[in-house]
Amino acid sequence: MTSSSPFMAVARPEDAAECLRLRGLTRENAFTEADLQRLGITGQTWADGIRSGLLPGWIAWAQGRMAGYCFGNAESGEIMVLALLPQYEGRGWGRELLGRTVNTLHGLGWRRLFLACSSDPAVRSYGFYRHLGWVHTGECDDAGDHVLELLSTNAT
Repeated sequence: MTSSSPFMAVARPEDAAECLRLRGLTRENAFTEADLQRLGITGQTWADGIRSGLLPGWIAWAQGRMAGYCFGNAESGEIMVLALLPQYEGRGWGRELLGRTVNTLHGLGWRRLFLACSSDPAVRSYGFYRHLGWVHTGECDDAGDHVLELLSTNAT
């Protein structure tokens, strides 16, 4: 395995603490552990979500270290978070993490998936999701982010 090809693995409860740390190191939309804790997200709640199956996710590992991750919500069909360290951007890893999480949620029967994305075209995620087929629903969430959806006729 080279630095240009990550090892992708299903998220485990013991990955939660490192996910929290990594989220604060992302280029855009970074949240520190303290920020997440104010939202009720802790290592324990994240680990419990993974353990229960509520938060299915995928982790990208590079040279034995977490490089990024993507998690969905099994009860709603929402993509909760996609985070990647800046040094791994532009390699297709975010697309692969998202694709694996989308496939996981589709496997759980979700035909319509959704996520919240910046409404600012200057933010990378704005174009990233739209390029991959996500469509703005015309709705915004409480933070003013666009709600995007992805429909699949292949989901059960």
